[in-house]
Amino acid sequence: METFERRAAPLAYLGAAIVAAAALASCSVSVPDPGATTPAPAPSVLATPTVTPGHDADAVAAKDLPLSAGGTLAAGVPVGIADGLREATGWKLVQENVQGQNRFVRKDGCQVITRLSLNQGALAVAGDDKASTEALFAYLDPGIEPASLKAENLRWGADNDKPRRKVQVLAFNARPAADGKAFSVLARMFATAGSSVYVSAACPSPAALATAKADVANYLPLIPPSN
Repeated sequence: METFERRAAPLAYLGAAIVAAAALASCSVSVPDPGATTPAPAPSVLATPTVTPGHDADAVAAKDLPLSAGGTLAAGVPVGIADGLREATGWKLVQENVQGQNRFVRKDGCQVITRLSLNQGALAVAGDDKASTEALFAYLDPGIEPASLKAENLRWGADNDKPRRKVQVLAFNARPAADGKAFSVLARMFATAGSSVYVSAACPSPAALATAKADVANYLPLIPPSN
């Protein structure tokens, strides 16, 4: 039987990303080390997966996806994340698809890390993306209380010829450090889809962080499965 540690192993890399963001922001975030085996690499942008017969993925993709609507996704079909931030003014991609992780830096010193993780059933709460995402944050750092998480939105779908839709995520926005540096972590566990998406942003100042998060919302849409 597959152990919890093996199923949760990809999350160790998310913890490492939180540590990197915290270091840049001069904050301290403790992350448990599950001591699990290294997972197989996951792609940062998925090819179009096979959708469960009878499931209208296009209809799901055409609507906003709040935390309460995660059950409308096809079971076991992961959500993806784009890498368009590499095309944004001032940004460059400096690490691509390392264990499913991409890292972008901006000329002002901001850094954004994205990660897609698959086979996340170990932390998923069936039918409840909010509770599942809270469990993901608790795994990354037990000191992060659910009450400190704020609902925010990312872009849902990368098509530019249609009205923009939103996908709800939970965000942990750390208090700025004494030197002014700031970071934020946005994530969502898609319980039915069995995958999670994580984005961290760290910047030299809260003002820079706000513009970096705006770039994330514009250039790093989450990609719904399609028919």
